Amino acid sequence: MRKLIAGINMTLDGFCDHTAGIPDEEIHQHYTELLNNGGVILYGRITYQLMLFWQTLIKNPSGEKSMDDFAGAIDKIPKIVFSHTLKNTDPIVMGWDSATLSDKPLEEMVLELRQQPGKDILVGSRSLIIQLMKLNLIDEYQLCIHPVVAGSGLPLFENINDKTILKLIKTKTFSSGAITLYYEPSGQ
Repeated sequence: MRKLIAGINMTLDGFCDHTAGIPDEEIHQHYTELLNNGGVILYGRITYQLMLFWQTLIKNPSGEKSMDDFAGAIDKIPKIVFSHTLKNTDPIVMGWDSATLSDKPLEEMVLELRQQPGKDILVGSRSLIIQLMKLNLIDEYQLCIHPVVAGSGLPLFENINDKTILKLIKTKTFSSGAITLYYEPSGQ
């Protein structure tokens, strides 16, 4: 069975803000590796539209290897987008060739993907992580905590009503002071 991995960047005070982190060469390499080892990534509309930025580097590489490599990895990986407002992911209009809109509810799609052969399923959207956490479908959390206090923003664990105990399975420290904490549900 394929594993479902939730990976996200956060500030030290628990907010998910893509502009608050420290996306250096090492962090880009880390996420490039994660994407290259994944079979598919799930996005909500907002994160999907934010990630469209990377298309510009596919068309016009920056010359910074880690960013260009990340752009290549995000371009390649199949993306499934969950949205009530997007009508399509047509690359001519706004999208990727490697993206499709889900025609099923999140839980149903994840359960179906898990039964298929292939590499791990990645989730990179705050809203989807919250929903999947409530459904107890996440096998591993990879929380990259940046040494930044944002002061405000969207908290990752918003509207979580049940206590969830996680087991730390490893850590990865970056030279910037960011740290990725790898957790799995403890089963308690």
